[in-house]
Amino acid sequence: MNFHPTKPTRVSTQIADQIRSSILSGEFTPGEKLPPERELAELFGVSRPSVRQAINMLASSGMVISSQGVGTIVLSMVDSASETHLSELIRVEQERALEILEVRKGVESWTTFYAAKRALPEDLSRLQIVINAMERNHESGVNSLDFDVNFHILIARAAHNVAWLQLMQTLFDSMRKFQQRVWRSIYFPKEDFHVAYDFHRRIFNAIRTKDELLAQKLMVEHLNIAQERCIAYLSQAHNHNAE
Repeated sequence: MNFHPTKPTRVSTQIADQIRSSILSGEFTPGEKLPPERELAELFGVSRPSVRQAINMLASSGMVISSQGVGTIVLSMVDSASETHLSELIRVEQERALEILEVRKGVESWTTFYAAKRALPEDLSRLQIVINAMERNHESGVNSLDFDVNFHILIARAAHNVAWLQLMQTLFDSMRKFQQRVWRSIYFPKEDFHVAYDFHRRIFNAIRTKDELLAQKLMVEHLNIAQERCIAYLSQAHNHNAE
């Protein structure tokens, strides 16, 4: 028999393994904070030094970063240096945002497809909360940029594929500042807010009814409009610079 002697696992290693599993399952997304040490110690029923050791192990592996006064933040498993380069690339050459949006269309069409196929009741509940909030904003004529981003990330989470989720988070992070400029300059409150809300509502309904192909189709159509707005913004910026 090929049995080998076993060794007892340290408490901190067990804690690190559980937190790692939660991150890999998408329970914690890049940029999100873990509960504070005291709360984790209570949840695991251990001492705070054991939790601290576990966090240090995760930090050493590049999965989280921890700093005093800020807390422990989950890092993207996509190379963080690449993320920085993408953000810098868009800052220097704004036209590159269209290339990243092209990648987003490919990625999101499939995260939406798999979300419709795999979404659990708790995924649908999270999406419903965002849709309800977007509806209230729509009725009040308020933009829903933060809810919009959250909706797309929740779809990636509902696909239950950590690679999709990590890639989506990185793409969104690299596009964040550029997208805010587009919203401020090009999006029109009544018309665009209504169209955006309507697409999100229809995409959610397709996911809820497990219509994978319809959900995928609607997401592509939704991002086509976003692409048109980005092109309009870049054209506006180019004309302004030429004057």
